[in-house]
Amino acid sequence: MRASRLLSLLLLLQTRGRMTAPEIAAELEVSVRTVYRDIEALSAAGVPVYADRGPAGGYRLLDGYRTRLNGLTAEEASSLFLAGLPGPAAELGLAEVAANAELKLLAALPPEPRSQAARMRERFLLDVPSWYRSADDVPHLTEVAEAVWDQRPLHMTYRRWGREVVDRVIHPYGLVLKGGSWYLVAAPPGGSPRTYRVARILTLETLPGRFTRPEDFELATFWAKYAKEFRERMYTAEAVIRLAPGRGDLLAYTMGADVVAAALAAAGEPDPEGWVTLTLPIESLTHARWLLLRMGTDVEVLEPPELRAMMAEAAAGLAKLYC
Repeated sequence: MRASRLLSLLLLLQTRGRMTAPEIAAELEVSVRTVYRDIEALSAAGVPVYADRGPAGGYRLLDGYRTRLNGLTAEEASSLFLAGLPGPAAELGLAEVAANAELKLLAALPPEPRSQAARMRERFLLDVPSWYRSADDVPHLTEVAEAVWDQRPLHMTYRRWGREVVDRVIHPYGLVLKGGSWYLVAAPPGGSPRTYRVARILTLETLPGRFTRPEDFELATFWAKYAKEFRERMYTAEAVIRLAPGRGDLLAYTMGADVVAAALAAAGEPDPEGWVTLTLPIESLTHARWLLLRMGTDVEVLEPPELRAMMAEAAAGLAKLYC
């Protein structure tokens, strides 16, 4: 266990450069005291680890030092092949590059990790788009990806959700693949990052020159915050419902697993008939009616009165149609 951690520490310093003890501890999920002991162990083993003092200090390897202790275990090699997504790689124009990298990795592996990695590819498949919807048509994705990589500004015309077409000059910071759809995180010159759906880009032109990417921008951090705020903006109201016994899975499929799980955790005890009263966040009355009608008689809306009236009206219309 410690040998593996020491190797991880060595590779961290080799790939990241100077790192502080707290940064190393966070990466390896150990205490700072453990980092100090591991640094001493590496030094005792002859690894040239140096400590730079001061506010900008930290630990680093001697300039030019490289270790060849970078062999992959069978499990690590398998995980790399499981993480490969040929569809998205092709959309980004990297299909041939990804295939060549996979061949080189296979050729470099010892027999056992190579065979296990091949079995992983044969037995597991990652299909990104969700059911009942196809992936977006993204004719400009390759050009966007090149601009992200080369830090080149873009001029685009973009169709908003309300069908309005706008003209924008942007600095592209990163791309995110979410549920089969590509999203571009970009900022206008001097502005704050925003999110654009790549499929809604109508025209695109790469502009001359390069922009400077903000040093404090982290794509994963931005996306996590954006996704949280998007969910909070999406739910503008609440509905109180009664749910029939044993229908939690169906409601989760209809309304979303996270939403229903939180509502069930906050719910009280079931009534004598086994029905449970839940408070659910909803996007709008119309959207909630559409979703809850799919539950049939397994759900009764209690509040708000407007939604209950809409459900009653829809039920009366169905009764009239089928009777």
